[in-house]
Amino acid sequence: MATKFMLGTKGRMTQIFDEDGSAHAATVVMAGPLTVTQVKENEKDGYSAAQVGFGARKESRVKKPQTAKPFKYLREFDPGEIKAEVGGTIDISIFVPGDVVAVSAVSKGKGFQGVVKRHGFHGGPRSHGQKNKERAPGSIGGGGRAGGRVVKGMRMAGRMGGDRITVRNLKVLQVDPSTNTLVISGAIPGRPGTLVEIRG
Repeated sequence: MATKFMLGTKGRMTQIFDEDGSAHAATVVMAGPLTVTQVKENEKDGYSAAQVGFGARKESRVKKPQTAKPFKYLREFDPGEIKAEVGGTIDISIFVPGDVVAVSAVSKGKGFQGVVKRHGFHGGPRSHGQKNKERAPGSIGGGGRAGGRVVKGMRMAGRMGGDRITVRNLKVLQVDPSTNTLVISGAIPGRPGTLVEIRG
């Protein structure tokens, strides 16, 4: 079974209606085409992979040694049965509606957040003389717990978002090679314009 791989940028969300008239949430992804920039082999490199480039880059931002590969993004994947040759292209025609894929992207950064938003804490009750503790974390340690220290992994306030997230078992609903757009069921991580990796 061939390994399917594609890079794209996240677009808007939309609705897709099936034959029964049911509406399904979906995300539009502007995907490909990818250009194969290098093919790595077991004998020479110790592993087999295809390096692909995606996205245009301003010429003024490319260093001289990199002018041969003026792509915004370079990624490697296992080509499987996909024929990958240097200079060749891979477009979204490798996907068909109904394919089940995994989508990886960097989630939206939300800055420094408290425990209620970051971990779903309920906060304290507004009773018994409390007035400013609704969103406080509560006790984080003490003499009777872990020897009076804060244990490793304690859920506390901190930086939230900006993590690489993979959502699996999403379905390809539409493939349009003329506009290089894929419509994938459900929501995928990131803001519009985020780089998206699609693996089938």
